[in-house]
Amino acid sequence: MAASIPSRDQGTPFRVPTVFTAGFRFFFLSAGLFSVLAMTVWTLWLGIQAAGGEAMAVPIAMAPQLWHAHEMVFGYAVAVMAGFFVTAVPSWTGTKETGAAFVTFSGLVWLAGRLAVWFSAVLDPILVAAVDLAFVPVLSSAVIGRLAQKSQTRNMVFLALLTALFSGNLMMHLDWIGWTGGNAEAGARLGIFTSAAMIAVIGGRVVPAFTRNALIRQGMEDDLPRSRAWLDRCGILLSLLTTLACLPFVPETALGALCVAAGIVTLMRLTGWQGPATRKEPILWILHVAFLLLGAGYLLYGLTLLAGIWQETAALHLLAVGAIGSMTLAMMTRASLGHAGRPLTVSRPIVAAYLALIVAALVRAFALPVCGYFETMLLSGSLWILAFGLYSWVYFPILTQPRQRK
Repeated sequence: MAASIPSRDQGTPFRVPTVFTAGFRFFFLSAGLFSVLAMTVWTLWLGIQAAGGEAMAVPIAMAPQLWHAHEMVFGYAVAVMAGFFVTAVPSWTGTKETGAAFVTFSGLVWLAGRLAVWFSAVLDPILVAAVDLAFVPVLSSAVIGRLAQKSQTRNMVFLALLTALFSGNLMMHLDWIGWTGGNAEAGARLGIFTSAAMIAVIGGRVVPAFTRNALIRQGMEDDLPRSRAWLDRCGILLSLLTTLACLPFVPETALGALCVAAGIVTLMRLTGWQGPATRKEPILWILHVAFLLLGAGYLLYGLTLLAGIWQETAALHLLAVGAIGSMTLAMMTRASLGHAGRPLTVSRPIVAAYLALIVAALVRAFALPVCGYFETMLLSGSLWILAFGLYSWVYFPILTQPRQRK
């Protein structure tokens, strides 16, 4: 139910809208809506360019492709992470759930960052940086406080990853301010690889666990997922090392070699998780597909850096659209149902959203030589908009209405 706050003048309670009562509600809904809006702006700009028209007059100071990269990583993906951490960390630590006041405040900080970046052409770049960079420290304050109350050694890795996210965003803003030269692209890449490392850690926990629970419910206890501890540790370590290797002073050959190793180990981890057994449950198989795209993305990007077998940005988008896009959509659709008290079964429009996003990733990564630049970008972008438009349409009532009583 919505939270109630007494009114000062009449003593009647003021009811906080349901969407502000839990982190997953506000941030998962905002992430879906914002991703549709941001991708629509990007595809419209590309469409105008493809038609030979003049560039849209937009109030952003940075190049449109850098705005696109920044907002999809530090706007969309970070919002999903916020919804996840604000909801999951209290459960991990057995501490009090995050209240409506923090959700509202942090949500406003996130929104202010989006507006500051959008109007960056008419605002002081230092102000834009200060407003946009504020969100991750605000989020981290809630995470650190709860982890400090309980022994959560294995979860401290998330604080390091949040620091890396902040660093990637900082690199982009320092470049836009003019204090560094050419680091915006490196900052975006650091953000993508940090997000990929989040998937390597979190996905390595939830994919086999959720699959195990589902197979047990189905009476398939003879062939449950198997996780090998040494392989999991190796996969997580390699994902963290690839994140560090994104720093500008690290040779690309080192990053490439680490990505190849991370890709191989990630795919090896996946082989023990009984993915084929989930083929009739979309809410499960999308998790396996996302982890598959993580391994494939690491591998393709590494081979591209080492041997030049593919176009670098296309390979990078197999991680960005494929792994990050699919896993964030998978986690939002599943976690929202569970925390809203609804059955863990997705509707047909959400299955269509899963498929549209997978195709969007494959088109963006592999269609360029056949379809051409603008055709590839517009098709992939339109499929992304379709996927998250369907998600926002289906989940709007789920995230804005009170939890169902069982």
